[in-house]
Amino acid sequence: MAKKQEAEKELKAKEAELGIETLPKEKESIESEADSLSIEQIKSTIAHVKPEDFDWDADDKKFGNYSDSDREALEKLYDGTFSSINKGEIISGIVVNINNKDVVLNIGFKSDGLVSLSEFRDTPDLKVGDEVDVFVESQEDANGQLVLSRKRAKTQKSWERINSALDNDEIITGFVKSRTKGGLIVDIMGVEAFLPGSQIDIKPIRDYDVYVGKTMEFKVVKINHEFKNVVVSHKVLIEDDLENQKTEIVAKLEKGQVLEGTVKNITDFGVFIDLGGVDGLLHITDISWGRIEHPKEVLALDQKINVVVLDFDDEKKRIALGLKQLTPHPWQSLDENLVIGSKVKGKIVTVADYGAFLEIIPGVEGLIHVSEMSWSQNLRNPQEFLKVGDEVEAQVLTLDRDDRKMSLGIKQLTPDPWQHAAEKYAQGTQHIATVKNMTNFGVFVELEDGIDGLIHISDLSWSKKVNHPNEFTKVGEKLDVVVLELDVDNRKLSLGHKQLEENPWDTFETIFTIDSIHEGTVLKVTDKGAIVALPYGVEGFVPTKHMVKEDGKSLKGDDTGEFKIIEFNKENKRIVISHARIWEEARTEARVQEFENRKKEAKVATNAVKKVKDSVEKSTLGDLSVLAQLKEQMEGAESKARKAPAAAPAKKEEATPEATEEESEEAAK
Repeated sequence: MAKKQEAEKELKAKEAELGIETLPKEKESIESEADSLSIEQIKSTIAHVKPEDFDWDADDKKFGNYSDSDREALEKLYDGTFSSINKGEIISGIVVNINNKDVVLNIGFKSDGLVSLSEFRDTPDLKVGDEVDVFVESQEDANGQLVLSRKRAKTQKSWERINSALDNDEIITGFVKSRTKGGLIVDIMGVEAFLPGSQIDIKPIRDYDVYVGKTMEFKVVKINHEFKNVVVSHKVLIEDDLENQKTEIVAKLEKGQVLEGTVKNITDFGVFIDLGGVDGLLHITDISWGRIEHPKEVLALDQKINVVVLDFDDEKKRIALGLKQLTPHPWQSLDENLVIGSKVKGKIVTVADYGAFLEIIPGVEGLIHVSEMSWSQNLRNPQEFLKVGDEVEAQVLTLDRDDRKMSLGIKQLTPDPWQHAAEKYAQGTQHIATVKNMTNFGVFVELEDGIDGLIHISDLSWSKKVNHPNEFTKVGEKLDVVVLELDVDNRKLSLGHKQLEENPWDTFETIFTIDSIHEGTVLKVTDKGAIVALPYGVEGFVPTKHMVKEDGKSLKGDDTGEFKIIEFNKENKRIVISHARIWEEARTEARVQEFENRKKEAKVATNAVKKVKDSVEKSTLGDLSVLAQLKEQMEGAESKARKAPAAAPAKKEEATPEATEEESEEAAK
C-alpha cells in the first residue's frame, strides 16, 4: 500500500514537470502495477513520454493541463483507491503483520492501524490474512497513527447482540468466569453479566463452584443501560423444558403408580420429591406407619426413593405421594394372640393433655388415658407421670383390629388400694396425709398412692376464719386428719383436720357472753367494718358504726382497745363486737347518775322552800335571819348545778325545781 502511494506521488510530480497528461489506460496500468514495482521501475515507465508531445503553452501556475471533466474523473479515480472511515465506526480489517506487541491491520485507509496483541488473547490461532472487526477510536493520534481497538468493537457488537437477545427473547451462550456474592459472573461475548444463584437451576444450589469454567446457555432477563449491567438466567430455560415435561408426566400418571424420585427439599410438614421434571409432595404422615417428629429422621436430601402416587390434580399439576403405602400396614402383622388383658411393652411417642400414646411396634400405638395411669384421683396432667421416650409396660383394656384402635392402662398392673379401704380408713380413724392440691373450697390430700381425700375449708380450723386454704397450709405439707365419711363405691373420702381437737366454741360461749368486755387488736379494716383479734385466737367483727372512738375518730389497723360483745353465734362461729358501745354507755350512765343527784338536790331545795313558807307565815320580822340562811343554801345549790357537766336536755329539765318524778324518769330514759 505504501509503495502504491509513493508511486502515485512520483507520477504526479513527473506529470507536473513534463506538463503532460497521463492517459487513463496508462494510469490504470501504473496503479495496478504499483504494488509490485519499485520507484525506479515506475520512473522508467513514464519516461517514454516524448517532449514534442508536451504542451509548452500550458500555464506554469496550474498543476497540469487538465480539463474539468478529466480532473473530476481523476479525483474520483483517486478517491476510489481509499476507504472512507469515521471515528467511532466499526470496520473490517485484514491482518498484514504480527509482532511481539502489536497486530498490523489494513483497513483500506491511507495508513495501517496497530492493535495491541493483548486484545487477541481469545484467538490464539490468529495469522496474517485473517479478517477482524475493529473500532476506530481516532483517525490519527499525535504521531499521525491510526488508532484502532478490537476490544471496543467486540464490546459494542456484544451490547447490540445482548439487547437484541432481550428484545427477541433469544438464547445466548456465555462462559462462567467466577463466583461472586449471591451468584456467578458470566462472560457473554466480552460483556460481564450477573447470574443470580436463584436463577441457576430450579432446585436450590448449595455449591456454586461446580459451574465455574462451564459454557452454558442463558436468557437475558434485565439490562441496566445506565450502569451497563446485565442479568441473565439459566433457570428459565429449564422451566420451559420442565413445563412441557410436566404436562407429559401428569398426563401419564395413575393412582397407585410407583415412581422413582429424588428428595429435593425437606420441610416440617413433608418432603418434595423430584419425579424427573415435576415435583410431588410426600406428606409427613405418609412417610412412615410409625410416628415421626420430622421427615429428616427418615429421609435425606438427594436421596433416591420409590414412592406411590396417591392423588394428583391435572389443572394445578399437584401430585400427592406416599412412601409407607409401599409396605403392609403394621396392624396386619400384629400378634393374633394379643387380646384384652394381655400385657404389652413399648415406648411413649406422644404425651397430650388427655393421655399418652404407647408404640408397641412401629405403626401400632395404644392410648393410655390419664385416668388409667394411676389409681390416684389427683393426677390431672399426664406429663407429671410420663414423658416421651419412656419405656413402660401396660395392660390392654380395649382392642379393635378393624378400626385399628387400642386403649391401655398402667394402674391395672398394681393392686387397687380401694379394695381394703373400708377396713383401713374406717370413719373416725386418724391418719397423716400429704397436701397435693388446693382449691377455693378445700384441700386435696393423699393418704397413700391411689387413696385421696378432701378436707373442706370449713373443716380446717375451729377458731380461725380461712378464706382460702393457702392461708392455712401449702402443697407438700403433712397434715393430721380424721376420716369423717367414706364412700368406697364412688371412691370418695371426706376428711377433717379441726376434728382432732374439741370444739373450742363450747368454751368460747361461756367466755364471750353478751355485753362482756374484752381487749382486742384491729387486724384488718374493710368497707363494712374491721376484723379484730380477741383472746384465745378468736376473731371478732366490728361494724363500721361501732368503730368510732370517743374523740370522734375511727379505729385503724393495729389499734388496740376494749370491745363489748353484742352478738355471739356458735353455729356460724361469728362474734360481733363494738368499741363505741363502751364509751357511749359510760357517758349515759354518768348522765343518769348526775341527773339522779340533781333530782335529789332539787327535792331537798323544794322541801326547804316549803318549810320556809310555813315558817314565814308563823314568824315575825325578827325571824328574817332564817330567810337569809335559806337564801344562802339555795344559792349554793345553783352554783353546784352550773359547775356540773350536764347535757343540754338535762340542764333544761333541772332548771325546773318543780319537775315531777315522772318527768325525771322520762329524762333519764
